[in-house]
Amino acid sequence: MNKDFGRRLVLCVFSVLITTTVAAAPKYISSPSLDKVINTPVGKVQSGQEVNVPIITWGADIRTIYANGNSSSTTSNSIFGKLGLKLKLQRVDVFRQQVEDYLSGKSPYLRGTLGMINMAAEVTSRDGRTKPIIIYQLSESAGGDALVVKPGIRRTKDLRGKTIALQAYGPHVDYLAQVLADAGLGMADVNLKWLPDLTGSDNTPMAAFYEKDIDAAMVIIPDALALTSGGNVGTGSEDSVRGARILLSTKTANKVIADVYAVRADYFDQHRDEVQKFVHGLMKAQEKVHAVSKNKNSAEFRDMMQAGAGLLLDSKQAVSDTEALYADADHVGYKGNIKFFTDKHYPRNFDRRNNSIQRAFKSIGLVARNTPLQHAGWNYPKLRAGLAATSGPEQPRFHQDKVNKVVTTRQQQGRLDEGALISFEVYFKPNQKSFTPDHYSKEFDRVIELASTYGGAVITVEGHSDPLGYLRKKKTGANSIVLRQITQSAKNLSYTRAAEVRDSIINYAKSKQVILDTSQFALVGHGISAPKNGLCGSDPCAPKNENEWRANMRVEFRLIQIEAESEVFKPL
Repeated sequence: MNKDFGRRLVLCVFSVLITTTVAAAPKYISSPSLDKVINTPVGKVQSGQEVNVPIITWGADIRTIYANGNSSSTTSNSIFGKLGLKLKLQRVDVFRQQVEDYLSGKSPYLRGTLGMINMAAEVTSRDGRTKPIIIYQLSESAGGDALVVKPGIRRTKDLRGKTIALQAYGPHVDYLAQVLADAGLGMADVNLKWLPDLTGSDNTPMAAFYEKDIDAAMVIIPDALALTSGGNVGTGSEDSVRGARILLSTKTANKVIADVYAVRADYFDQHRDEVQKFVHGLMKAQEKVHAVSKNKNSAEFRDMMQAGAGLLLDSKQAVSDTEALYADADHVGYKGNIKFFTDKHYPRNFDRRNNSIQRAFKSIGLVARNTPLQHAGWNYPKLRAGLAATSGPEQPRFHQDKVNKVVTTRQQQGRLDEGALISFEVYFKPNQKSFTPDHYSKEFDRVIELASTYGGAVITVEGHSDPLGYLRKKKTGANSIVLRQITQSAKNLSYTRAAEVRDSIINYAKSKQVILDTSQFALVGHGISAPKNGLCGSDPCAPKNENEWRANMRVEFRLIQIEAESEVFKPL
């Protein structure tokens, strides 16, 4: 199996590959820029009965295979066949090879992540004929990719100055860039070590992670599980690294890695109707595969997974592993493509992601200049024909009561900081009861951005109160009953403030035509139990000046990873 882009290689082959992974010190590459290593002459797209279309080892590509009739060549009664298409699906996991095939004319299509298409944009845009037109989003990674770290790194901001191993030309570069940016860091704030392969060789991020000078690595989930003793904390036995843990996976950061198809500009101009049929067929397949997957005992589901296993994993017997690949993807269909490409209010839309990706790549010399990417600009109402897509509201992602239980337990145990990736605070004035965007738009915008990017994380909204009233009463000799009443009143007030802030954010987002998932937010009322200036014994320390006094009147936001508590997620 090719290893440059098979980022979601499965557990059945992983144990075999480990022996080679740790056998020798990895060989790093100095230049991760495709512009410096690809000089393939541009050729005319090859004509023939079948059009070559690349697929990769990823769950969303099962839909492409299904649309083709569970076959590498289009069958007449398949979704693509009924649309009059004749395609030849070829697994090309090595992205550099894909780009070379695309330039030479062997295939008019590119299949990669949005970050990878951006990485190749300078190369593919040298000639107007091969300028990429993004035509379709297949999926978002929702669990297949992870950032593994060594001891001492508890939050993403702790990555400053650390050395991180990742694959060049691969799917994790923009993932890392996004994670760093959300922690207030840039790619230049870390040391990057580039590897040629992603998994299954001596030259991978996982292999590099065993080296003493590597602090973190961007890896696929099977590699992450091995390094961390099954996703816990590495014990140092077998293939794990002592103290290693998964800091963040795409189950939490589920709107970071977008998988897409692009097509050459000259082919798009000459064969627009054919390309549109290809996109329409993928939309039909998304709905059909989703329906088929609801009955895993059906012959149709078995045939689909066997075909996927054969084409993606070289073995029709690898059905369970193919199902795992499918589960790691958040499958995007008709509505999702409209949102991604046309919704200017959506924080994770096509234009915004391209801009942030190119800024990050340019900051480390991965690209020399910004290269604007274009999408197809489809007439989506026309593509709606024959689809069952509805415009209903998105369903809550979390079980709210279970989220509250997890957060409450952590609060009682003093573990709310556990799994917190990002935190920040907003401050209020004495007796303030309302929190309007007029004063908090910057903070509210940040919450909206984080909620949209990390859809698998819980965002706690934690209210804190000024302890001065309690301290004054205690100093004058108030009894324990009065002090308990003051403490409870402060807790209630801080919870109410947290609720007001959450509601203000949700309403503010709605005014910007962004719908947030209310179930993602958990309210906490700390009262006076966690003052900014600390505790003196069991009581809050008295503020020494006005700044310390005002610092206690705050609402804190925490982005908390709760992947281990899988019961808090609602099944799709």
